[in-house]
Amino acid sequence: MPRYEFRCRACGDTFDVDRPMEAATEPALCPDGHSDTVKLLTTAGSSGRAGSTGAGVPAPAGGGGCCGGGCCS
Repeated sequence: MPRYEFRCRACGDTFDVDRPMEAATEPALCPDGHSDTVKLLTTAGSSGRAGSTGAGVPAPAGGGGCCGGGCCS
């Protein structure tokens, strides 16, 4: 079942909701009971955690270029 990430505008909490795709646009209550929430835009396969590729592996460090900056001195 897809997981959708929401943020509460009242308390700033970010939380996940598992629901069928048919219910993707329905509002969600925050865990503290606030109703002023917004669905966040996430990428497929993302766990919603910053600095992660979604597979439990840290995101690669930026370096730039075609090979991540390792070949440029």
